[in-house]
Amino acid sequence: MPHLIRGLRARAAAALILLTTALLPGAALAAFVPGTEDVPLAPGLTASADDALVFDNPTGRIIQATATGVSDADAITRFYAETLPQLGWSRGKDGRWARGDEVLDIAIAMDATSRRLTVRFQLSPAGN
Repeated sequence: MPHLIRGLRARAAAALILLTTALLPGAALAAFVPGTEDVPLAPGLTASADDALVFDNPTGRIIQATATGVSDADAITRFYAETLPQLGWSRGKDGRWARGDEVLDIAIAMDATSRRLTVRFQLSPAGN
């Protein structure tokens, strides 16, 4: 039952983000990390669904995805710090995000030469 409630809460939050974005004049269409419908893609990032690894089984889902952009790493960090708690995620002491029986790791790296960011997302069942 908690898994069902978590799923409904995530879908409601995703629908709210899409609805809000659709109603704002000039707003860009909300995008999500490939393989998810509940982890938004920060503004300024572009992800390729072809590069995502998505595996779903009875113990939970495993998703690995990468997005790139020329945004500021601090802006990306702020975006997730403000957005993920609204979607039910809690930040752990180790910097990971947790919600229900899932853990989300977000790693941000910048190429010093191109000043291009690479953001790696890894979602997995807690305990893995």
